[in-house]
Amino acid sequence: MEYVTLNNGIKMPAVGFGVFQIKKKDECVRVVLDAIESGYRLIDTAQSYGNEEAVGEAIQKTNVPREELFITTKVWITNYGYENAKASVEDSLKKMQLDYLDLVLLHQPFKNYHGAYKALIDLYKEGKIKAIGVSNFYPDRLVDLCLDTEVIPAVNQVEVNPFHQQEKALQYNQKYGVQLEAWAPFAEGKNGVFNNETLSGIGQKYNKSVGQVILRWLVQRGIIPLAKTVRKERMLENIDIFDFELTDEDMQLISDMNKDTSSFFSHYDPATVEMICGLKR
Repeated sequence: MEYVTLNNGIKMPAVGFGVFQIKKKDECVRVVLDAIESGYRLIDTAQSYGNEEAVGEAIQKTNVPREELFITTKVWITNYGYENAKASVEDSLKKMQLDYLDLVLLHQPFKNYHGAYKALIDLYKEGKIKAIGVSNFYPDRLVDLCLDTEVIPAVNQVEVNPFHQQEKALQYNQKYGVQLEAWAPFAEGKNGVFNNETLSGIGQKYNKSVGQVILRWLVQRGIIPLAKTVRKERMLENIDIFDFELTDEDMQLISDMNKDTSSFFSHYDPATVEMICGLKR
């Protein structure tokens, strides 16, 4: 496994495994154990996923030492505000049976995220969190937060895939020393991504799958990808991306695929904001 160094000196695995939509406890425990056995050390969950307990159970069952794992969760907006956010992270620690979390993110850039972020700062200072950050913070919200905090976010997790390449986001995250992390690197299969001729052609050059090409493209851009699957053979495939390197020509071909549009929704859309703020964890 390769690692990146965050702005506070903490080392974070260069690729990770996400557990979004894996809600059945037994399945989630099995999947996380399979991911760890496959070589993943970064496991990404969230309060809103409803599977923190299952992730914690897998951590207790694995033979891999806790200090070798990098565990992330995210605070949901219903837990924003200083007191609520701090209590919710303490609750997440109990659910996962952990003494500390490696990374905690604010899940959405809405409502009282400034108060919630101050809670993360205090938990970080107490040693209960090794690094803090945000998720889905577009450049304007990220800059707003960075200019009004004593602790710059270490990570910002946003949608990044060949159709939504987030070049502006990458530029501003790098400017402020924030590590960009990609959710939905495969766009959940939308736009026929796995049958795309450009990606398939590049993959054939290296005897790699479309998924491996996408993940390698992200790593070479300095972005940490989070891939999710419930199949162990796919986990092994998705982590096997460090034995080849895309050329500048390959990178440009993928760059040309950019539609600069989300495959899901825009956080700039008022209806999306209303929808997200109305969700319960």
